[in-house]
Amino acid sequence: MRDLAASLPLVLLTALGTAAVTATLTARPTAPATVVTTTVRPTPDVLRAVRALSRLETVSFHMERVVDLRETQSRAFGMVEAEDAILLVAAADVIAGVDLDAMRDGDVSVEAARRRVTFTLPHATVLSSHLDTSRTFVHTRNTDLLARRQEQLESRARAEAERSLGAAAVEAGILARAEEGATRTLTGLARAMGFDAEVRFR
Repeated sequence: MRDLAASLPLVLLTALGTAAVTATLTARPTAPATVVTTTVRPTPDVLRAVRALSRLETVSFHMERVVDLRETQSRAFGMVEAEDAILLVAAADVIAGVDLDAMRDGDVSVEAARRRVTFTLPHATVLSSHLDTSRTFVHTRNTDLLARRQEQLESRARAEAERSLGAAAVEAGILARAEEGATRTLTGLARAMGFDAEVRFR
């Protein structure tokens, strides 16, 4: 009996330890059945061109549009028509201003005695139209059963979005706003140097 009493605490400690380990293993979360790992592998940078920019950017429009692009394919000797289609929600930043490379000799005329300068500028143009990748996405992509999926359809939709959004910005008056901005910029610059300024467009 004395040996049993002496070994009882050890038995209890062993039992409690086993129960604690069992509880810990039971409470451990189950690993997910599928684990997806995304790896971005860097590739070498390639410098293709260096171009000096001589332009005065004066206004930016943020434009949005839904591009519905569909390609109809004729199958079974023209008896069946199938369609490959994409619906692209597109957003773009369209920037307009003045291309200073188009200026000619004499387009800046300074009358020092009268403290007056005259700028003759080319009319404003759309300088760039780039899709906002964070806001541009494919809403739906549908390919009929008998249609062949065109992998370049999304690229064509994006190109059409850039073109059409640039044209829409022109219709919305971006060029007039760009010329107003160029006038304010050059007039303010001349006044900061103590000159009156006149800005003309040709």
